Amino acid sequence: MSNDESQSMSRRSFVATSLAAGALIGSGCMPELALPGQSDTARPRERADGGPVEEKTVGQLQDAMQSGATTSRQLVEGYRARIAERDRDLHAVLELNPDALAIADAMDAERKKSGPRGPLHGIPILLKDNVGTADKMETTAGSLALVGARPPRDAFVAAQLRAAGAVILGKTNLSEWANFRSTHASSGWSGRGGQCRNPYAMDRTPSGSSSGSAAAVAASFCAAAIGSETNGSIVSPSATCSLVGIKPTVGLVSRSTIIPISRSQDTAGPIARTVTDAAILLSAIAGADPRDSATTVARAKRVANYAAGLDAGALRGMRIGVPREQYFGYSPSADSVAQHALDLMRAQGAVIVDPVEIGKMGAVGDAEFEVLLYEFKAGLNEYLADLGVGAKVRTLADVIAFNAAHKSEEMPYFGQEILERAQKRGPLTDAKYRKALAKTRLDTRAKGIDAVMTAHRLDALVAPTNGPAWLIDLVNGDADSGGSSSPAAEAGYPSITVPAGYAFGLPVGISFFGRAWSEAKLIRIAYAFEQAANARRAPSYAHTAAL
Repeated sequence: MSNDESQSMSRRSFVATSLAAGALIGSGCMPELALPGQSDTARPRERADGGPVEEKTVGQLQDAMQSGATTSRQLVEGYRARIAERDRDLHAVLELNPDALAIADAMDAERKKSGPRGPLHGIPILLKDNVGTADKMETTAGSLALVGARPPRDAFVAAQLRAAGAVILGKTNLSEWANFRSTHASSGWSGRGGQCRNPYAMDRTPSGSSSGSAAAVAASFCAAAIGSETNGSIVSPSATCSLVGIKPTVGLVSRSTIIPISRSQDTAGPIARTVTDAAILLSAIAGADPRDSATTVARAKRVANYAAGLDAGALRGMRIGVPREQYFGYSPSADSVAQHALDLMRAQGAVIVDPVEIGKMGAVGDAEFEVLLYEFKAGLNEYLADLGVGAKVRTLADVIAFNAAHKSEEMPYFGQEILERAQKRGPLTDAKYRKALAKTRLDTRAKGIDAVMTAHRLDALVAPTNGPAWLIDLVNGDADSGGSSSPAAEAGYPSITVPAGYAFGLPVGISFFGRAWSEAKLIRIAYAFEQAANARRAPSYAHTAAL
């Protein structure tokens, strides 16, 4: 793989896409660009219509349960009804939890007896299908090879959600193996779930390997969802589906019993319709886990409540850097939306430092991809060896053989050349791996994000998350042109994307990213921008973009 191919795949980031048709709902005469601060600002921040669940925030749902206007059971039933109505076109949800109604009933009974456990009590949440659950559901990363192979325990993330009183509603579709299978993959396609689609234009990609999670949240199939990211797989689909996505610092959220790609870059994180909801979800899933050594410092670094004290005026005095030459220029539409966002932040009192340069990012080259190949083989072999009875595969080599034996189901459109390259790598003691990991970390951390933030006394960096969604193309694969996920992803640092506007009816988001463990500050910045921009609108389920 060339350097350009590797960097393009990193930006695309193991993310998911969509295909096909749907009914045209909404106007075909929307403007080319819908920007915050223009006509969209007249829309209310929280819709009160749309039935019991559509576009409802976690806070609204919690208030409705507290007042007796609804119950957790009714919320589960409401989301299931929406999934039955809409998902035959979107292909966002792989399966529903057969125990969801029983769990909701238990949460309703507990609320009556002793009150709610917290803000997620009784709230239905969907999980990406690489997050392990030791229940009646599958955990497959979208692959038919893992159907029937049940993990021995819940992922730490799933256990944290259960402890918070959330109702795990089901599992979402994704780019198979989190888009780490082929350089010509179509984001959002899996052997198990087929092609996920974008609810804003059904012939376009939802992007990111967390495609189903993003499409499901955008379509109000759940209150919020869990995604995972190696490079772009939370922030890219979130931006493409007009959502908030948080990629935490690696180690803030445990990866145990999540099907892995990279121990140095993987993290789970929240996908939601508002910054507040994403912050509530992050608060629930963050924490130290003895099964994930990267989380040993999480207890000291995490904030108990990331949603506390959010302030619409928090942009005032914040110094925000713009890496213009590196992460602008690939999409005129995204640049236009992002420039308007910068003007809006400046009007809110932020100090915009423009331009700045993240010094060594361009020097990383193929080192990141080499790290991922080594870590994928080691991590997947470890995960598969721990599976219980029913596993058809126990090693990466077994997965490759399964795909070859089931080519018509697993490889009708693209191959598995990335899996085959990873299989050729040696152990994590290899000098080649250790050198590539050291280079990636040095160039993206001390000589990258940390250096530019120190030099300019920055609180955050900002750039367009990615361009508008591209057309689904199962013949040639993704046509992604660029994005800004790589700096934070390769460094293992946090980032958050927020809706910023629209181009031809297609969502465009901006990402704020910064130093390790700076989630609380980034969330405050993102919330203040969200309140000023008020950019998000519900999807139209249009057949295609509003050209």
